[in-house]
Amino acid sequence: MRMVLSALLLSGTLPMVAGPPPTAEVRRYAIEVAGVRVGTMTATRQPPVGPEVTYSLVSDVRVNFLFYHLVIYYHVVNRFRNGQLLLSTVEARTNQGNFSTRTEWKGDHYDIVAHQYKHDYQATETQPIRYAVTNLFFAEPPAGQARAFAEYFGDYFALRPGRPSRWLASRAGRAGREDEYQYANGQLVTLIKKNPLKNFIIRLLPPES
Repeated sequence: MRMVLSALLLSGTLPMVAGPPPTAEVRRYAIEVAGVRVGTMTATRQPPVGPEVTYSLVSDVRVNFLFYHLVIYYHVVNRFRNGQLLLSTVEARTNQGNFSTRTEWKGDHYDIVAHQYKHDYQATETQPIRYAVTNLFFAEPPAGQARAFAEYFGDYFALRPGRPSRWLASRAGRAGREDEYQYANGQLVTLIKKNPLKNFIIRLLPPES
């Protein structure tokens, strides 16, 4: 047996033992309004396939407070290659109708078409997009990161650091409504989404939840 093993080692033909396939990174969050759990959010980063990495974000919300009723199912898929966004799709199903946004790289520019609730937007973008909102769920932004592509709107959030391990995201035309991303050990643990009526608090769930 030792002679066979030595021969295989010398010839370079020792069979490789495959390890377990890589698994997706998943972050699960509870969504709360006024202390009441109203939904869930799940962020997923798939294992790389060559130079490509796919992120997804799914949010499912149902709110019924007196005269305030809100139903949103929201699904984002972002596909990156060599760190550049190639395709972003957003599908939203709400009690106000169904909506979508698509951002696609065409070789030298992006075609962006957003048709969301009270937000219709169409544009081209020539600068490669390398950082999006989905990235915020898997690591604290690197120092100097000044913006993140907002897939839903088809444009950008401005980013700026707040208190230690906290980042503020704002969009033009939303004065006083900065979303706050809070991190612990580089992991997003709380997201506060500002809303004129009630803030949405999104909290990381423990793995077993």
